[in-house]
Amino acid sequence: MKDFKKYFSIPAEPEEVYAALTNPATIQLWTGEVAEMSTEPGSEFALWEESIVGKNLEFEPGKKIVQQWYFGEDEEAPSIVTIILHQGKKGTDVELRHTNIPDEAFEDITTGWQEAYFGSLIDFYKE
Repeated sequence: MKDFKKYFSIPAEPEEVYAALTNPATIQLWTGEVAEMSTEPGSEFALWEESIVGKNLEFEPGKKIVQQWYFGEDEEAPSIVTIILHQGKKGTDVELRHTNIPDEAFEDITTGWQEAYFGSLIDFYKE
């Protein structure tokens, strides 16, 4: 199991970025895919045609999202994603922490975070 930490800068206000990460209609705008998402702790979510699935653990509107991501049947140590949003000089500074990523998924997950997930979101707000 490995951990990943990365910072991103998104040219939008924290409230907008929070909505883009938690509102199914907004998620669909920047991903192009139908999303299942709720800000109810304990609810399950699915993104990118269920290539990302898990459980929502904690929300702090405009500031923080904590999720558990599922990797197959491996429930040994939960893989936890924490996204913290801060007001930055040019929009929102994002701190991403993803813990307990299975070794065999690490490269795909880290590339996905940088290109498909936050890369797409940054492009969405640049347009």
